[in-house]
Amino acid sequence: MAAQVVIAPLLVALVTAVLTLLLRRFSRAQRAVSLAGALGYAASVALLVAAVADQSILVYQLSGWRAPFGITLVADALSVFMLGLTAVVSLAAAVFSAGYMSEYGQQLSYHALYHLLVVGVTGSFLTGDIFNLFVWFEVMLLSSYVLVVFYSGPEHTRAALQYTVLNLIGSAVMLLAIGGLYSTTGTLNMADMARRLANPAEFGIDPVPVLGIAAILFAVFALKAGIVPFQFWVPAAYRAAPAPVSAMLAGVTKKVGIYAIIRLYFTVFAAASLPAGLSLPGFGGDSFLAFFGPIMFVMAAASIVLGGVGAVSRVDLDGVLAYSSIGQIGFVVLPLAIAATVPEVRELGIAAALIYALNHGLAKSMLFLASGTVREAVGSVRFEYLGGLARRTPILSIGFFVGALALVGIPPLSGFFGKLLVFQTAADAGAVGGQGATIALALALGGAILTVAYFSRAWNEGFWGTQSEAVRTATYSPTLVAVVIALAAALVIVGIGFDPVLRAANAAASAAVDRGTYVDSVLPEVSP
Repeated sequence: MAAQVVIAPLLVALVTAVLTLLLRRFSRAQRAVSLAGALGYAASVALLVAAVADQSILVYQLSGWRAPFGITLVADALSVFMLGLTAVVSLAAAVFSAGYMSEYGQQLSYHALYHLLVVGVTGSFLTGDIFNLFVWFEVMLLSSYVLVVFYSGPEHTRAALQYTVLNLIGSAVMLLAIGGLYSTTGTLNMADMARRLANPAEFGIDPVPVLGIAAILFAVFALKAGIVPFQFWVPAAYRAAPAPVSAMLAGVTKKVGIYAIIRLYFTVFAAASLPAGLSLPGFGGDSFLAFFGPIMFVMAAASIVLGGVGAVSRVDLDGVLAYSSIGQIGFVVLPLAIAATVPEVRELGIAAALIYALNHGLAKSMLFLASGTVREAVGSVRFEYLGGLARRTPILSIGFFVGALALVGIPPLSGFFGKLLVFQTAADAGAVGGQGATIALALALGGAILTVAYFSRAWNEGFWGTQSEAVRTATYSPTLVAVVIALAAALVIVGIGFDPVLRAANAAASAAVDRGTYVDSVLPEVSP
């Protein structure tokens, strides 16, 4: 019975999506069901977290077929860590949506699409095979395509077209890569693939094509996560989408790409060894991770620099936040790159990435909701129409300030510990002679300075200074402001009570690298 709790979050989100679709002509009933579903989803995730804490890993088969042939759902410390972030952000965005979206927008099945997005995210975190990872990706993306273009103006249509085309290309490439993996390894179950890659000669697997296909898949996941050079869609999509959708895109859906990188490359592909002649001395031995580590490092560096410089030069609040997301995702990838190339700090690097992803998910979603609150009240988020927000709405301004400080990394907020762990990963890697550790420290420091620069500009031009007429006469929704403050409080609570969060991140990192336990749990009948 305990294993059945694995499917509960998926069922709650799916039932909520169906019910809100059936009630699309009844706005009040639709809002009520949406909020009840978001609460039910958070409760089901809490139950799953407790079950995993008690039993370490839970496996659920959706049919009578056993793994590796059936559809398998797997919940371990890594997946429930990501589901916990999803539950908090999706609940906040659902409450915000109920007060933010117009009645007409709600009748256009906004809530159904929103919860279908949550379904896709949840399935992506729980699936135990690569083909169903593709399926859940598509469920998530299909709803996001409509949500990005929800306002239907020329700018929104252009942004949605770019977002859709790029992701459709990525999905087609992903499907081809999955077919290639099946033809070379003979399986799509993640645990079974890890088992086979650890003993390629026994199963007649040639590592060379597997490495090439893994590289193609990595590009797809980088596209989903918005990592440079696959960040093209991020600024336009984030600015075009409704505020709660932007909060979900930045806070949650980007993390699906990061999760896929951790799960597949640190759990599955790490089992394989590089062919002779392809290993790089000093870059993590002969594991596949030694090949991807330097690539991740370059992409992380480019994301931090490009995102930070782009954010500094924006003229509107949403633009700053969109480019900031590119830079901040670089901070998530940087410790993963170090972890891939320096085995001695592998778990620390994954834990640092997860903590930073958690902080970014909470802070950036809150900042997009704060921007949406300003847009709804003032009518614009361009700096030329703002100014004096801190005097006109001090509570909302405090929330924005807390989110900015969290991303800068000021104690005792959660962002401080995220940045501290990134620096610690680089420093510990340098202490054991890891390649590029000094450069990583310099990048992290430079990225932190850029973060201070663009948030200082946003604060000075949007919240400080002379109060504009539009700001002076604006009326702010107490519900929307309350959601922003609730997420700001979450950032403070996570920072003050950081020990349980750190333990959860460390457990998630251990689950990511403990390939043996993962394989034994999913495939007990084939374990020695």
